[in-house]
Amino acid sequence: MKNNEKKANRLTILGLGNILLGDEGYGVHFVRRFSERYRLPDDVLILNGGTLGYKLLDTVCSCETLIVIDVLRLKDKPGSIYRFEKKDMALYLPPPTSAHEVQFPDVLLQAEMLDECPDVIFLCIVPDTYGDLDLVMTELMEGRFDAMEGFLLWELAQQGIAATRKSRA
Repeated sequence: MKNNEKKANRLTILGLGNILLGDEGYGVHFVRRFSERYRLPDDVLILNGGTLGYKLLDTVCSCETLIVIDVLRLKDKPGSIYRFEKKDMALYLPPPTSAHEVQFPDVLLQAEMLDECPDVIFLCIVPDTYGDLDLVMTELMEGRFDAMEGFLLWELAQQGIAATRKSRA
């Protein structure tokens, strides 16, 4: 944080992905589902970041801690969930690119250059399919929502944040 300024949000949960590409939209679908099921404190923001690229820079810079939910293309069993921090992202995410091809690591690099990058935690899942034009995720990925929810609830608890389950009306 710059000059000990108070950030607008203590924590932001950011779902990334393209819902037009099936499993690639997992992060977006997950945060929508999570926000329908849980109530969070006022200083916690949950946001569908989709594929907004640099438009996410203000969001990233306005929180103390950022939890990113996204897919991770690895040669591993589809549905495998990984947790890593920003310092480890070079092991899992592609390197920053050019201004013509903005990926989330580029947004984090910009936040670092502004000296406003929050602590970042990635909760990522290996997709069953990748790049297929499809509005629907595979059953395997939908079946992993509960597991990802458990990981996110644990992360929130580590940050001292209680998510309250909404009653079913």
